[in-house]
Amino acid sequence: MDEALTALVADADDPDPLTALRAAAELRRELDRREAVAVRRARVQGALWTDIAGALGVSKQAVHKKYGGNRLLPGNR
Repeated sequence: MDEALTALVADADDPDPLTALRAAAELRRELDRREAVAVRRARVQGALWTDIAGALGVSKQAVHKKYGGNRLLPGNR
């Protein structure tokens, strides 16, 4: 884990609730970004939506709805 994430995880446990909330929100954004990148990479490498859904612990429909089919692939909009 990089230093920025380590600091955010520590701040999420801060006794000041506003500091903890800001850190939690930033962690959520960063994790969402990293998840989207991993989904895109998985699709580019040929992973099926069912495999991606299983890795995320959600239904195929949920992951497909969130990431919109082929929109993650370059050149498909």
